[in-house]
Amino acid sequence: MKLLLVDDESDFRDTLLKRMQRRNVDVHGVESGDKALSWLDANTADVVILDVRMPGMDGIETLREIKKHHPLVEVIMLTGHASMEVAIEGMQMGAFDYLMKPMDMDELLYKAEDAFKKKTIHEGKIDRMSVDLGANG
Repeated sequence: MKLLLVDDESDFRDTLLKRMQRRNVDVHGVESGDKALSWLDANTADVVILDVRMPGMDGIETLREIKKHHPLVEVIMLTGHASMEVAIEGMQMGAFDYLMKPMDMDELLYKAEDAFKKKTIHEGKIDRMSVDLGANG
């Protein structure tokens, strides 16, 4: 499972990256929506952990672009209490789930694993459809 963490707060992002790496999670971090999209164009990720509130391209706009260009990538939104309705909007736009900051590390990794399983199931269905279409074509 490859994760991309997108958060403009460098202390929070760096701490989370270190904690995940200590647990042998393959994780990369960027500080903005624009950088997340550029990173995804050049690399693969299974799950994006995305802060809702960021300067410039916010989490909702970033989610929209991720789903447009990388539809199989699952996204978990990180939100504070003040932006709860934004997290719900994100779910309606295709986010896998959301977590309130500060969150429990085990809960975050559990949700990331669930999101990864969902992505793997979708990819399996697509692979089977491709095989079926190839056999019938």
